[in-house]
Amino acid sequence: MTAIVIFGAGPAGAAVALGLRRLGYGVTLVSEWRRFSALEGVSQRVLEALRGAGLHQALAEAILPSQRQVNWNGQQHAQNIEVLLDRPTFDRGLREALRAAGVELIEARVLSVQSSAKEHRIELDGGKTLHAEFLVEARGRQAPALGKGLRGPETVSLLNRWQGAPGITASAVESLEDGWAWMARRADGQCYWQWTVDVASADLPGKAQLLDYCRQRRQASSFAQVFFADSVETDLQLHARSSTAILAAQVCGDNWIRVGDAAMAVDPLSGNGIFQSLSSALQAPVVINTLLCKPERAALAQRFHQHRVEQMFLRFARIGRDFYADEQRWAEQPFWQARRQWPDAQVAHAEADFSALRIERMPVLRDGFVDEAEVVITADQPLGIWHVQGVEVAPLVRRLRTESAELVLAVLSEEQRRVIRGWLLGQGYRPSP
Repeated sequence: MTAIVIFGAGPAGAAVALGLRRLGYGVTLVSEWRRFSALEGVSQRVLEALRGAGLHQALAEAILPSQRQVNWNGQQHAQNIEVLLDRPTFDRGLREALRAAGVELIEARVLSVQSSAKEHRIELDGGKTLHAEFLVEARGRQAPALGKGLRGPETVSLLNRWQGAPGITASAVESLEDGWAWMARRADGQCYWQWTVDVASADLPGKAQLLDYCRQRRQASSFAQVFFADSVETDLQLHARSSTAILAAQVCGDNWIRVGDAAMAVDPLSGNGIFQSLSSALQAPVVINTLLCKPERAALAQRFHQHRVEQMFLRFARIGRDFYADEQRWAEQPFWQARRQWPDAQVAHAEADFSALRIERMPVLRDGFVDEAEVVITADQPLGIWHVQGVEVAPLVRRLRTESAELVLAVLSEEQRRVIRGWLLGQGYRPSP
């Protein structure tokens, strides 16, 4: 059996491990425990993706529903429900799910990796050595860089955590002149305030003064003061981490793959960090299966993973850019000026145009492997759409250029016709009167 080793037991590493086990592979996962207890805000979409990855048990005791408040561009409003994810509880649940699935879990730090075309020799602390035929890198931003890649404006997030008075679970986000802050409080009184700033222009004090400086900035915000209700701060801690958007130069080879934040790490403003991690991880088991079992398709499988990761990165980067552009008060300040223009000027969501649709052969996932099929290329889906609700759309689009919709869709069931009509209308198709 192929020896597969995964570095990292976060959502991405866990999703790949569970996917590989479902395909019948043996998996060894190497991970260290997170050094700082974090709380993360996630959407219902993220929860659905985590459940879809088979992580129901990990979520069972880790989620706290919260009403999210927003103070952006001088306007305050309550947004959709945001779910707070307690990472220590969630991480323990991930490990339980991995063990239940038969994944060998090793708690250790990776000291070195020596790779060749045949295997990877892995040295762990404690003197243990592993040999892997295939390696999955899922250690997030801590993964060693591969080449220069693509980087957004250099950004750092300063997370403050302290014990306050018990209250109501809530979260909020606020734009500031030189950055933005995400804040949360739990019913047990645990409070979190994360300030995200520009590395080049923030002019932060030294490490010894940083905690006091953060407290001063937090207390200068009337919005934050009301949110935390002037609660007493005990056991105040600080954790600094990079939150620069990063796309790895290469994310797949013949016997290795990068997933999650190790492949691409997005700006935390989008609130979709875990979602994008899962997006690259959920496709990885099929890519790996193709590389191992159908080496003649290696180039196709690598292209599939590389292009998907690149397109996801750019999509999230453009969404983040548009959020930054919504803040008009400090448009000329260094933090906002750099981020309202990056990564490019291309719209995040292009207007639908049926006449501009193209049909091309592209990599797709079919029966557990990467294959090739005709897909429909749209402005929003440059890698193509293969099928909608099980119906291949390329043959339909080709026929609709010369035939009526009534004739083309006649072979479908009533439910399929309803779904396909809705998709066509969304692509700008308008039947002839």
